[in-house]
Amino acid sequence: MGQLSRESCEACRVGAPTVTEEEMKALGNAVPEWRIVERDGIMKLERTFTFKDFVQALDFTNRVGDLAQQADHHPALLTEWGRVTVTWWSHKIKGLHRNDFILAARTDEVAK
Repeated sequence: MGQLSRESCEACRVGAPTVTEEEMKALGNAVPEWRIVERDGIMKLERTFTFKDFVQALDFTNRVGDLAQQADHHPALLTEWGRVTVTWWSHKIKGLHRNDFILAARTDEVAK
């Protein structure tokens, strides 16, 4: 995870390729607690983080929001009492890009 989180995100443009199955497996090994889900035909990377209360969950949500804003790449965030579900995917290409795995690794670091 440490090495992946230090990689730079590249600008993702419409028409950029999504990661291949092989890349998805290799990158997934770097963020093993994340799972790949498919919703509405779009592959996404998702993980639920747990906290002792809503205040901690909200603080984490805000820190992930800051991370996303710095990267100009924004996840879906569902904040509930004691948990936050983070879902990364690249909206422009309607699927997974290497950037999503980089930001998943950075999200794991925010959680520590």
